Amino acid sequence: MKRENKIAPAPSQRMTVIDALRGFALLGVILMHMLDHFGYTTAHMSDSAFSTRWDGIVQWFTNTMIRGKFISIFSFLFGLSFYIQMDRASKKGIDFRRRFLWRMVLLFLIGLIGTCFAYVDILTLYAVFGVVLVFLFPLKNWVLMLLVCLLLIGVPNWFIIGFDNIRFDNVVIEQPAGVVLPDIVERPVGNSSPESSTFFQSAKENLTSKTLEKLKFQFIYSNTGYMILALFIMGFIVGRLRFFEYVHIRKKKNVWLFFLFLLGSFVILMTIKLMPDVPSNLLRSGVEGGEIPLNALLISALSAISTVTLSGTLAMGFITLYQVATMRRYLNLLTPYGRMGLTNYEMQNITGAILFSAWGFGSVFGNMGAAVLFVLGLAIYTLQVIISRHWVKRFLYGPLEWLWRSGTYLKWQLFKREQQR
Repeated sequence: MKRENKIAPAPSQRMTVIDALRGFALLGVILMHMLDHFGYTTAHMSDSAFSTRWDGIVQWFTNTMIRGKFISIFSFLFGLSFYIQMDRASKKGIDFRRRFLWRMVLLFLIGLIGTCFAYVDILTLYAVFGVVLVFLFPLKNWVLMLLVCLLLIGVPNWFIIGFDNIRFDNVVIEQPAGVVLPDIVERPVGNSSPESSTFFQSAKENLTSKTLEKLKFQFIYSNTGYMILALFIMGFIVGRLRFFEYVHIRKKKNVWLFFLFLLGSFVILMTIKLMPDVPSNLLRSGVEGGEIPLNALLISALSAISTVTLSGTLAMGFITLYQVATMRRYLNLLTPYGRMGLTNYEMQNITGAILFSAWGFGSVFGNMGAAVLFVLGLAIYTLQVIISRHWVKRFLYGPLEWLWRSGTYLKWQLFKREQQR
């Protein structure tokens, strides 16, 4: 262990791969949100989207390889960042927990502003989970891992549904005739009401009814919200294990981890395939008073676990490639983007609102197919990468990162690099 400490990189060097990975995660976030129109729908939007062959291919690819996976990596990295901040403060003899709680209040406010533009903004939820992490901080790793397992298998949903409503014969209950449950797993409910024709009307709807629907989906009709909390805790545990401090000298172990995640994902997906099919919205039906077969809960749990293992596969694949010198040269292009992750994430949401809202250009971009939106998402992301690279050459932080940091310490922080000298 002492030998590893001697060759551990400086904190700034350790953060490089984390920032690059965060930038990579935000690529998947914008691509998925583009295809979901950032949660917006308008009366002008065509119902025949994704109708061409390329649209179908892109839709299949994003649902299979991107949906849920990249936002999971982003969530995991938030938990990791929490540990890094707490660890740095403890090395200076500072208890950072109170300061971090205030930091989460500020993040919640930033998230509220972001939600005004797009209700798919997840920062308010991150802020709440950040507070939860503070209270989980004293717990030992084995207790945290037990909590992660309980969250991933959907134990909170069992209590919401009620054990009396769970059928153990695994018979799929048919939905009553005429009852149509919206499939908000594949596509979020959008702002389709006439009130959202102006920005302020849209913002009001985003902050009220649409946020309520989002929270119901995340914590009642699915275990998505609990999975995100589990990822936060996993990021914190990985930080405690100091995985990223020595990631540069554990190349073989990283490759093995990649294949283990890949194998685990394959086994879980094959297990789901072998189980009896159930309607994708059956969990919602159970919550609303109907009975639900046990295999529906098992499939829901396995799906959440497969999302985590697939996210781990993508993350470890990225880290493995990053350790190849020729690849690292190109992947480092994402480091400034990840360093400005908060700013770039919110700029994604603002851009999406302008493109797809009724008060923006929804009547134009809402009629575009998946393939065109996918390419447009890549173009926006590329533009952000270019801007981020030029920005970090002149400034120490992204605009929102600087405001957040200044608010955290209640003191204006250095901004321009010239001021640092």
